[in-house]
Amino acid sequence: QVQPVESGGGSVQAGGSLRLSCTASTYAYSSYSMGWFRQAPGKEREGVSNITSAGTTTYADSVKGRFTISKDNAKNTLYLQMNSLKPEDTAMYYCAVGRARGRPFGFAYWGQGTQVTVSS
Repeated sequence: QVQPVESGGGSVQAGGSLRLSCTASTYAYSSYSMGWFRQAPGKEREGVSNITSAGTTTYADSVKGRFTISKDNAKNTLYLQMNSLKPEDTAMYYCAVGRARGRPFGFAYWGQGTQVTVSS
């Protein structure tokens, strides 16, 4: 069982930066696709950014140019560098690991989330 664990959330003012981390104990970490998702109060969960095992990245239009996804396979850690944060980025951020059909957004394993709050 792969259990992702997120960290790095917090409260910042608009224009500030945060870096989220997600670790998962699995020997196959480097072979997994991974993603970051977020859910704001009263809204549906949405995709923020994905990275494949080969390192190909995708971003939601709303975060392009501000967020950067990366991973360190040696540390079994996925990152999300968030710059120029806006109040609308406020949400619970979730890490997801490993593709699986029929699972939410096509990812098998989900963390418990880390809260990001951006004040104006």
